[in-house]
Amino acid sequence: MTFLSVLLEASNLAPFGYGLAGIGAGLAAIGAGLGIGNIGKSGMEAIARQPEATGDIRSNMIIAAALVEAVALFANVVCLLVILMK
Repeated sequence: MTFLSVLLEASNLAPFGYGLAGIGAGLAAIGAGLGIGNIGKSGMEAIARQPEATGDIRSNMIIAAALVEAVALFANVVCLLVILMK
């Protein structure tokens, strides 16, 4: 048994843990959306200021967006593991 499952069963807070895991998954999705939106906004401003650097800015935007999505996916997987662990 893992520490988390022992903690959830010992404290009789399993329903709260499931609900909070769902809220955490939603917050991770909202945070990823806001992060990628900020990346896009900043990238468009940078391209407007320096049109000759469009390729470099675009590639950096894609890398940053991928990293934000990876963190959001990791957070959602952790939340799903909390829900499905029982």
